[in-house]
Amino acid sequence: MTASVFIDGAVGTTGLEIRERLEGRDGLSLVILDEARRKDRAARREALNDADFVILCLPDDAAREAVALIDNPRTRVIDASSAHRVAAGWTYGFPELGFDVANARLVSNPGCWPSGFLALVAPLVRAGLIPADWPLIYSGASGYSGGGKAMIAEFESGAAATAYRAYGLSLAHKHLPEMRDHAGLAAAPVFLPAVAAVHRGMLGEVALPLAAIPGSPSLDAIRDTLTAAYAHGGVIRVAPPSNESLIRIEEDAGTDRMTLHVFGNAASGHARLIATYDNLGKGASGAAVQSLNLMAGLDPLAGLTL
Repeated sequence: MTASVFIDGAVGTTGLEIRERLEGRDGLSLVILDEARRKDRAARREALNDADFVILCLPDDAAREAVALIDNPRTRVIDASSAHRVAAGWTYGFPELGFDVANARLVSNPGCWPSGFLALVAPLVRAGLIPADWPLIYSGASGYSGGGKAMIAEFESGAAATAYRAYGLSLAHKHLPEMRDHAGLAAAPVFLPAVAAVHRGMLGEVALPLAAIPGSPSLDAIRDTLTAAYAHGGVIRVAPPSNESLIRIEEDAGTDRMTLHVFGNAASGHARLIATYDNLGKGASGAAVQSLNLMAGLDPLAGLTL
C-alpha cells in the first residue's frame, strides 16, 4: 500500500529537503500543489484532508492554522515548526528517548538545538546522574542554513561579514520550553547559541562539574549511561573514549546521524558532553523523515544518510 504525503510549506529550506528525500521513495507518493494553488486556502484544505500524512514546514501561527483546517481523524501530522513541541495531545518526535512516534497521530518535530541537548541530558536526568534542578548551561554553534533563506543569502553574499555570531542574548529563546519539559528539568538551561560561517553542521555542548554534582557521578558512569540509552543503534551513536584534541562543527554535516562525545579531566572533576549532527539532518528534515518512516510502518532508516 502506498501512503500519500502532503508537505505544506515545501518551498522553505526544511520543506525542500524533505521533499527531495521523499521523491521516488517506495511506499510513498507526494501530493504537490502547483504554484498557483499553493497559497489557495481551499486547495490547501483539500490536500491537508486528503493526504494520509501531512508534514508542516511553516511558521508557528501558520502551522496552527493548518492543523485547524484538518477536519478528519484520519490524517496524521508531523509539525516541523515549534508550535506544538510542548502542546498537549502531541507526541514529541524523538523516538530514541522513548516517545511512541510510530503510533502517534500528531507528532511535533524537535528543534535543532534541543535535539543535541536532549540526547545528552535526558538519559542522565532519568538515571539520576544529573538532578532535575541542577543549573545546566548549553552552548554551541550551528551552520547558517538553519536560519532560513534570508540568513543563507546574508552569509553567502558576504554581507554577514563575520565568522561567528552569538545570538539569543535575551535568554528567552523559543526552544527553552521543550528542552526543560522533555529533559524532565525543573528549570530551563542557560542557553548560549551561536551561528558559524559554515553552511551545515551543528555542535552543542554541556559542561558538568562532576565533583560538585550530588553523588559526584563519574565520567565512566556518564558515558556508560549514554551508551546504554542508545545501544539499539540507528541514528544516535556514542563515540568511544579517545584522545581527540578537537571536535569540528562539520563532524556529522551532510548526514542524519548524531554523535555524542564524552570528555573529561579526572584531576579537575570536569566533563564536556558534546553532540555533533547536521542542523538540517537530525536537527530538522532528517528527524521528520525518520518520524514519517515510523508512522507509516516503513524502515525507520529509509531515506536517511548515516
